[in-house]
Amino acid sequence: MNPSDLALPHVAKLHAYTPGLQPTEPGWVKLNTNECPYPPSPRVAEALRSEIGDDGASLRLYPNPKSLPLRAAVASLHGLREENVVIGNGSDDILNLLIRAFCTRDAATGYTFPSYSLYPVLVEIQDGRSAVIPLDRSMALPFERIAASTARAFFLTSPNAPTGVAFANADLERILATFRGLLVVDEAYAPFARENAIPLLARHPNLVIVRTLSKAYALAGIRVGYALAHPGIIDVLDRVRDSYNVNRLSQAAAVAALGDPGYYATVVERIRATRDAAVSAFAARGWFTYPSQANFIFTEPKNAHGESGPVVAKAAYDFLCARKVLVRHFPSHALTAAFLRVSVGTDAEMRVLNDTLDAWLKALPNA
Repeated sequence: MNPSDLALPHVAKLHAYTPGLQPTEPGWVKLNTNECPYPPSPRVAEALRSEIGDDGASLRLYPNPKSLPLRAAVASLHGLREENVVIGNGSDDILNLLIRAFCTRDAATGYTFPSYSLYPVLVEIQDGRSAVIPLDRSMALPFERIAASTARAFFLTSPNAPTGVAFANADLERILATFRGLLVVDEAYAPFARENAIPLLARHPNLVIVRTLSKAYALAGIRVGYALAHPGIIDVLDRVRDSYNVNRLSQAAAVAALGDPGYYATVVERIRATRDAAVSAFAARGWFTYPSQANFIFTEPKNAHGESGPVVAKAAYDFLCARKVLVRHFPSHALTAAFLRVSVGTDAEMRVLNDTLDAWLKALPNA
C-alpha cells in the first residue's frame, strides 16, 4: 500500500499553490514576487537583536499567544481597538483562517477572476465550493453581481492581483449595502493605493480587511499579516487560530516596523515614483498597461512587429529569464496570458529590465 493513498480523497486531488521562482544563485534581477526592493527599517534589525539577546535564551520561551503588543500597534496605526485585530503568520494564514471558519461545500467561497490564485487552493483544502465571478479586460468591478452572490464569504483583492487595478470605496459600499455574507477585502497592496477600505469598517460589520507586512514593510521573510474586522469576527478567527501562530521574532520585528512610519512613507513614495515612470515607459512602447495602484505593473508586450498575445508574452518572458531577469507570466487563462506582471524594483533594476526588453526587440528577425 502507498501511504499517500490514506489521504482524504479531496486532498489527493489537490494542486498546490505555485509561488514565483525563488532563485538561490546570485546575479538575478528579481521582479516576479512583488517583494519590496528596499530593506526594512533599521529598527527591525535592532528589535531582532534585542529579542534574541546575547545568548538567545528568550527563544526557549513561547511567543505571546495572541500577539497582544502587535495587536495594539496595529490597532493604533488604524485608529481601531485591539479587539478589531487578529494577527497571522502572513496574510495567507488569515485567509486560511477565514475559509476554515466560514466556508464549506454548503457555504460557498466567492472571489473574482483574475485575483489571488491562493483562494481556490484554500477552498480545495477545505473541500469547499467556489463561486467565481469573472472580470473582463476593462477590470470594472461587477458590484451588482457580487452583492447578489450567495457566497458565505467573498474575497476581493484591491488593488487587484495581478492587474494592480484598485476598486473604489464607493463601489465596495454598493456591495456592502445588500451583500449578506462576509466581504473580505484583501488589501495586500493598499499602502501603494490612493484609498483603502478601513473607513468603511465602522459602518459595515460584515467587512473584513486583510493586510500584510510583506510588501510595503519589506518583511516578506518575517511572515506577518493581520485582519481588521468586527470583534465578533475576530473572536471566531481566534477560536480556529493556532495558539502560537506568530513566532516571537516576527512579532518583535513587526512592532518595530510599525513604529517607524516615516521610514516607510519614504519607501512607498520611492516605489510609487518608480512604478509611475515604468508605466509611462511601457506606454511609450505602445504597450497596453493597466493603471497600477500596487507595487507591480501588468503590461501587454508587443514585439518589434507590433504583435501581442500569449506567444509574444511567453517569448518576452523566456528572453528575460534567460538573461536572469525574472518577471511573472500567467499563461493559464485568456485574460492574463498575453500579459507580464513586473514587480517594481529599484530604479537600477528597472533600467536593466528596459535594456533587456530593448535587446529582445532588436533580436527579432526582420525587426
